[in-house]
Amino acid sequence: MRYPRDLHGYGAEPPDAAWPNDARIAVQFVVNYEEGGENCVLHGDAASEAFLSEIVGAQAWPGQRHWNMESIYEYGARAGFWRLHRLLTEREIPVTVYGVATALLRSPTQVAAMQAANWEIASHGLKWVEHKDMPPEEERAAIAEAIRLHEIVTGQRPRGWYTGRCSARTVDLITQEGGFAYISDSYADDLPYWRTHAGRAQLVIPYALDTNDMRFATAQGFSSGDQFFSYLKDSFDILYAEGLAGRPRMLSIGLHCRLAGRPGRAAALLRFIDYVKAHEKVWLARRIDIAEHWSRTHPFATEKDLPSRLSEQEFVARFGGVFEHSEWIARRAFSTALAPANDNAAGLHAALTAVFRGASDEERLKVLIAHPDLAGKLALAKRLTESSTSEQAAAGLDHLTDDERVRFMQLNSRYVATFGFPFIMAVKGRSKAEILTAFESRIANDRATEFETACRQVERIAYLRLAELLPH
Repeated sequence: MRYPRDLHGYGAEPPDAAWPNDARIAVQFVVNYEEGGENCVLHGDAASEAFLSEIVGAQAWPGQRHWNMESIYEYGARAGFWRLHRLLTEREIPVTVYGVATALLRSPTQVAAMQAANWEIASHGLKWVEHKDMPPEEERAAIAEAIRLHEIVTGQRPRGWYTGRCSARTVDLITQEGGFAYISDSYADDLPYWRTHAGRAQLVIPYALDTNDMRFATAQGFSSGDQFFSYLKDSFDILYAEGLAGRPRMLSIGLHCRLAGRPGRAAALLRFIDYVKAHEKVWLARRIDIAEHWSRTHPFATEKDLPSRLSEQEFVARFGGVFEHSEWIARRAFSTALAPANDNAAGLHAALTAVFRGASDEERLKVLIAHPDLAGKLALAKRLTESSTSEQAAAGLDHLTDDERVRFMQLNSRYVATFGFPFIMAVKGRSKAEILTAFESRIANDRATEFETACRQVERIAYLRLAELLPH
């Protein structure tokens, strides 16, 4: 069983993006071209558009045209596009267009201008409509038609994809379709990442809705160009500082012709572009450029050995000994919803430890009893597990003086007689003297205290073992 969401990602130490020319940040501008592809009864839709416009609280009008909504979208095609085009080309900004296929079809002059400026035209789907309730076969057919129409209009098959108003299946359907250098229906990270579905790897270049002019059309969003500029600047400054500290990131700026194409907002965008260009070590790139760089620099690595990808038999064979002679812990952990968050030492330790802590006192006692004495009879007989042998040897317990051996024997016997289980301590990195001191101190505990102390030590041993098997 596998929980499908990845809540871990790159963790505390993301990979070095290694942007070209040692850039500290990659900045990417997207122009969403949706005008002429929105909901409209003229397009065969059931109702008018109600999304991302100047009309506060807009509602879809079933069976009717919404003249005001239509004219707002028309502004984006007639005026807003050309303002953004002039602004971006004059500043020599590389651009990716998210182009709705039916919108591109209705705007041949704008498409020609995009291509003349060497803008990348990625697919934004067939129509600018909601997909969440669309049956899988209908969405699959819409994807195929979007690709076909995009190629007819632009002369090239799209290499990037962003639906925007996507369903829970969209990313999987695009991965199955194949042929895309990247997909951007994700807001999950500040860096590209690989995702797999049905045995196929797909590069994801996340997009962003906070650094997006769509917030001019939302209740909690921007009400002035100054707010837009300030937010973009703050986002850039934080990511740029992280890049200077050795953790280069990516910043996506989302624009819409009918929103940022308005004069007051375009002014804020222009100030931000000039601010960015005043900095060194900034890579301004199209999304396809980022995809090609990432695929070369961080190619997909197989996931077959990740814990959440293993069969039960493989999982137990690999991790059944993490808790000494207690495979049942690994079996129970496997039956839970293991996820990508469990594919590292800390994550898998959490899953195994949850089973251990949730077990009965009798079950936990059996785990304690399964542990060998330190420098005890099993060690002398060389009958320890490979992990225990290595751990005790690292602490020097395989090279005791006669007096030390006698002392360990005495303490082992006394401890077991007192508590009913052996003395357990995570000895990695500990000296013989430290171990003996802890032994002599803990033997004075009451049983309840020592039982919990021993359980925490068992958990610590399990983590140290996992840390040798998995990334942290």
